[in-house]
Amino acid sequence: MSLLPEFFLAARTVRLPDREIIEAVVDPVHAGPSPALARLLQSWPGPVYWADEADGRRLVLIRPLPRARRERWGVHALLAAATLITTMMAGAVLAGTWPYLGSLTDWLTWHGFDHLLPGWAYAVPLMAILLAHELGHYVAARRYAIDVSPPYFIPAPMYPFLIGTLGAFIRLRSPPADRRQLFDVALAGPVAGLIVALPVLAIGLGLSHPLPAPLPHGMYAQFGGYTLVLGDSVATMVLRTLFGPGGGTGLALELHPVAFAGWLGLLVTMFNLLPMGQLDGGHIVYAALRRWHRTVAMSVWVGLVVLSYWWAGWAFWAVVVFLVSRGQFIHPSVVDVYRPLPASRGWLAVIALLLFALTFAPIPLGVIE
Repeated sequence: MSLLPEFFLAARTVRLPDREIIEAVVDPVHAGPSPALARLLQSWPGPVYWADEADGRRLVLIRPLPRARRERWGVHALLAAATLITTMMAGAVLAGTWPYLGSLTDWLTWHGFDHLLPGWAYAVPLMAILLAHELGHYVAARRYAIDVSPPYFIPAPMYPFLIGTLGAFIRLRSPPADRRQLFDVALAGPVAGLIVALPVLAIGLGLSHPLPAPLPHGMYAQFGGYTLVLGDSVATMVLRTLFGPGGGTGLALELHPVAFAGWLGLLVTMFNLLPMGQLDGGHIVYAALRRWHRTVAMSVWVGLVVLSYWWAGWAFWAVVVFLVSRGQFIHPSVVDVYRPLPASRGWLAVIALLLFALTFAPIPLGVIE
């Protein structure tokens, strides 16, 4: 790219194991960009975007480097298959065709495919929601040429984990170049997951049926000998009104396995949008309000401790975040922490906060024996 000095007043290059990042101050004559610079950028072999700063328009160019790494697709496929089986077991328990087993020895007892297959109505939509969430992160990361792993699914036994999985995750093997990249990668996961979870819950609510009194109105799921009381959020109340039988909100509803998967999808989104630690919400707050990140994270952590008085699960999340952050509530930096976040991301941060508020359930889960 020998023509670059013609368009740039200054430039610097940062080389990472997976890509080169070129940041250039563009000559005002070409900052439109000019037709000549626009033609040149069309042939650039990687992502390109603009950053408006006090000293002028800057151009960020990313050149992917060849990767010698080979993905371990067999590991990803094996974990996905194992998670499909464990979630089908959980779904079969919800459908009443598989017993809820209380020990590892019992859990390993096989009851046959005929008993397992009804669990697909829960397992398939739940894994679709988890996959969409992680692919949102993955596609956003690849858009910026960040070296990222395919999704890892995490299978879990029904005892003590009722839902058959601990979720899924991807690994960023290289840091984002700036807060814009971090923001986009973090927000893409919850948005993609919600795009799948909301229609799944709406369809499942239409398949659900009312329960007789004396249960108070709300959402329930039968799991073995237990009745799970499922916490409400603004989003679930609206969807119950629109798609639930008889208007939904004034009834006690036993959720169909499809609806239970959709409800879990909203719950996963809410947990991930908590604005602290290495959660998606923590990344978003760091990208949008870097100087306030630690204060926000600590305040939310205190809020979780207070909420644990009503639901012990919040204490579990508070302990996990405390241990992962080693009690410091700090966030790993990006390559260029000082490059400003575009104004458009400020509005998207407000939308992320709104999504958290709409999916927030103060008491997510209860049990009636």
